[in-house]
Amino acid sequence: MRIAKEDVPVRIDVPGAIARQKTDFGDVTGYGTMGAEYFSFGAGTDITALLHGLKDDSCQSPHWGYVVDGEITALYTDGSEETSQTGDLFYWPPGHSVRAGKDTDIVMFSPQHEHGEVIDHIRRQVSG
Repeated sequence: MRIAKEDVPVRIDVPGAIARQKTDFGDVTGYGTMGAEYFSFGAGTDITALLHGLKDDSCQSPHWGYVVDGEITALYTDGSEETSQTGDLFYWPPGHSVRAGKDTDIVMFSPQHEHGEVIDHIRRQVSG
């Protein structure tokens, strides 16, 4: 799920401040501590091969995030894809990989334990 800033509903609009809020933007039920992450990807980076060996060969952690700059595509296990660009908010449910279309910086919030396992797996793949 992605949404452009302009499409996030304005809830407060007063001189000096605008507050936008998209409700029902992913489910956090059953997850504990959240981690905050800043990722930078070079154009063309695709982490799919690095996820092989995980359940469904994909990331099983949900992520909520913001594209600071660039373009990133979530590749879902059902074969669908969703591209988020500079300024977009996104939610990626478990069961995805990602590919950067351009040099891209993103900020994400993820369940610390679940995403930590994915990061550890990728680190082993890269160093193996």
